[in-house]
Amino acid sequence: MKIEVKGINLNVVDEGEGAPVLMLHGFPDSARAWRHQIPALTGAGFRCIAPDLRGYGESDAPEDVSAYAIPEVEKDLLELLDHLGLERVQLVAHDWGAALGWYFAGMNPDRIERYATLQIGHGSNHFAGREESRQRSWYILFFLLEGIAEEQLQREDWLMFREWMATYPDAEQAIADFSRPGRLTAALNWYRANFDPSAFFGSAPYSTPSVQCPTMGIWSPGEKFVTEHQILGSPQYVENTWRYERILGASHWVQLDEPEAVNRLLLDFLDPSVMTETGAPAGAAAA
Repeated sequence: MKIEVKGINLNVVDEGEGAPVLMLHGFPDSARAWRHQIPALTGAGFRCIAPDLRGYGESDAPEDVSAYAIPEVEKDLLELLDHLGLERVQLVAHDWGAALGWYFAGMNPDRIERYATLQIGHGSNHFAGREESRQRSWYILFFLLEGIAEEQLQREDWLMFREWMATYPDAEQAIADFSRPGRLTAALNWYRANFDPSAFFGSAPYSTPSVQCPTMGIWSPGEKFVTEHQILGSPQYVENTWRYERILGASHWVQLDEPEAVNRLLLDFLDPSVMTETGAPAGAAAA
């Protein structure tokens, strides 16, 4: 379904009944990144709300780079939850969705009960393990080159994109999505709005508060874009319980590569009995 927030339309998957779980995807995905988790969670009594974040999937893609800044996208989530009548949710997120999730949970402790982050640690710790992190993150500097990045990624039938995303099982779908006018630029604008080259030499890409809720980090050593240092250093930014789980045999897209392992961890961590502040069962929209 389409929901209007801040003057744009977000495409939102909303399935199940019970405790609400907000699920945030990253680059180069859409809500389809959660296709293995949604049936497992809804079958266990959760309600899954998975938007295509702005610029992705079937949601609108604003043209201005600044529209993709994390503090700007945060407002989409607040309006989405308000539209659905949800006071509090549990949060599951991956990649850019996880970066957004850390910020959202930190800025809005009254809205988040629990947070499960896949592969991505707290934003203030992005370049932990400095040299290895900079080497793995070379593509971010490349993405900052407006026009050049778009041209090179699409050359020779998206050869560079295919090679760089060799571990991503949905590469062909992403290419189809990004082949629509303006859509590749919209996805790259997430990097352009939130990263400055100075971040590679000590400055955090943006300021992210500590989170107040129980938090679980899930990481796979098949990750090639960020180091484990980044997520291992995250407990210092969690002012509650921290749980860390490693899943072997998966790439950056751990929820797609090892869905059963991820589902087991999520079902063990998330709470199906969470209520909203209004006293209504979690997932029941306000009248």
